[in-house]
Amino acid sequence: MSNYVLITGGSRNIGGAIAKRLSEDGLRVVVVDRIQPEHEYAEKFIEVDLADAIATENKIIEFTATHSVLRLVNNAGIVMPSAIEDTELDSIEKVVSINLTAPILCAKAVIPAMKKAGIGRIVNISSRAALGKEMRTVYSMTKAGLHGLTKTWALELGRHGITVNAVGPGPIRTSLFEEVNPPDDPRTKSIIERVPVGRLGTPDDVANAVSFFASEKSGFVTGQVLYICGGMTIGSV
Repeated sequence: MSNYVLITGGSRNIGGAIAKRLSEDGLRVVVVDRIQPEHEYAEKFIEVDLADAIATENKIIEFTATHSVLRLVNNAGIVMPSAIEDTELDSIEKVVSINLTAPILCAKAVIPAMKKAGIGRIVNISSRAALGKEMRTVYSMTKAGLHGLTKTWALELGRHGITVNAVGPGPIRTSLFEEVNPPDDPRTKSIIERVPVGRLGTPDDVANAVSFFASEKSGFVTGQVLYICGGMTIGSV
């Protein structure tokens, strides 16, 4: 099985942790992002704005024309929160382009090599917001859509030895989370109190789950959504 793994949005935070873990697993990490990786785990870097569908497709096709990629982690995503009545068309288009269109384009590019090899792993990074969250109309829509893609691709591609699964993080302590939720803010404390295990998750918690789904050991697991949420999702589905 080829050791290349394509990770979108793999330059930092959760994506950076995934890059680190998969590199430690012996994989050759290829980061696809608009910013340079803030770590040393990327063997190759594809610089592209994933909101630009044409540029994304061209860059990924160019790379896969000369490299066999049998693992894909669709990690990139943006939120752009707003109340439904304040949601604007440009924000809808941008969130959809990064959260849904880019994963489709990346999958299209790597699937031929996976089919030829008779094995492949696709991991989509979703969110608990797929179950519904205030001020997240478009984000929730796209993450729920990613669940649909995961299950549909699992059905289509299973006969070729390709598994497709999703990881849905709950509250994860990243720089973005801390910007919006300062440690001493009452709202932050309220979030932690709702987590059964009593703490926020870490990017490594997410990366550990991705590591399993990306491994050859996960060959009989496909079409699943695994929430990395410390138990917050219990009672929500």
